[in-house]
Amino acid sequence: MNNLSFGNLLRRPEAGAFLGLVAVLIFFVAFGGINFLKPAGTASWLNVAANLGIVAIPIGLLMIAGELDISIGAMIPAGSMTVAILSGHYDLPIWMGMLGSIAVGIAVGLINGLLVVRTAVPSLIVTLGMLFAVQGLILGFSVLLTGTTSVALTAEPWAKAVFGQFIGGSFQVIILWWLAITAIYIFFIHYSPYGNWIFAMGGDKVSARNAGIPTNRLTVILFVLSATSASFVGMCQAILFNSAQVSGGMIFIFNCIISVVVGGVLLTGGFGSVIGIFLGTITFAIVNQGIYFTDFDRNWSSLIIGVMLLLAVLMNNTFRQMALSYTPKKK
Repeated sequence: MNNLSFGNLLRRPEAGAFLGLVAVLIFFVAFGGINFLKPAGTASWLNVAANLGIVAIPIGLLMIAGELDISIGAMIPAGSMTVAILSGHYDLPIWMGMLGSIAVGIAVGLINGLLVVRTAVPSLIVTLGMLFAVQGLILGFSVLLTGTTSVALTAEPWAKAVFGQFIGGSFQVIILWWLAITAIYIFFIHYSPYGNWIFAMGGDKVSARNAGIPTNRLTVILFVLSATSASFVGMCQAILFNSAQVSGGMIFIFNCIISVVVGGVLLTGGFGSVIGIFLGTITFAIVNQGIYFTDFDRNWSSLIIGVMLLLAVLMNNTFRQMALSYTPKKK
């Protein structure tokens, strides 16, 4: 029973994220009406959350480990353009285009990780350079190989069904991928030694290394996960919408970081949870899409979104401080 005490619940990294999600839901149901929770309304923010969430979790894990990857802004279009060029422009089987997308993600992630662990350059600078490098490569190869910056793609039926279809006419199939991937992350981060290693790295990387934790290997793996996840999302988008463009991924950088912070992850590392990131992603998606269900002037939408997200983050910080200062009563 002690494990269910108020103090222990508040100490959970996702406590503030959950309360923020509830507050945001109540707000938009009150001002947007019940249509917000009907299938079409739910699909509008669940689709956003799924595409964002697959990338946000590995970004959050990197932040917990004390690192950051902003090259994902280029990996979204890199994944979509790779599958579109290989299977759309050159008519290769769709599975070859998909393998190409994943391979690009793995390659970029390996380069990011190796540069971070083998140099003294901060991950922010390394991935910033990779962001512009990949953007240039996408644009250059796209124009060189296809003569255009937009490539059409018609996926085979099985690929369309598994990676790029609408379920019930509104829900993207990537939602199922998001839920499955989240469950896998929850198991490995919270129920296996690897999770403790990541948190230890965020707390003190030198001490973690001295304790025998393979910090370099874990860092590289986390960068591979973030880049590959972004490439996977780009691939799914290309299959879903039957086309790919060289731009369109930059917004993911800020949206992922916002979702992760709203989810309770500290920018300084060492604190957070996969469930919190999951809830933070849903909160961001609801705020991002919920404004269109209200009668608010759309010209003020960015201001409203910014204020609500700031309040969610402040609520998260408040409950975190309450958790740290809470002491149970002595019996």
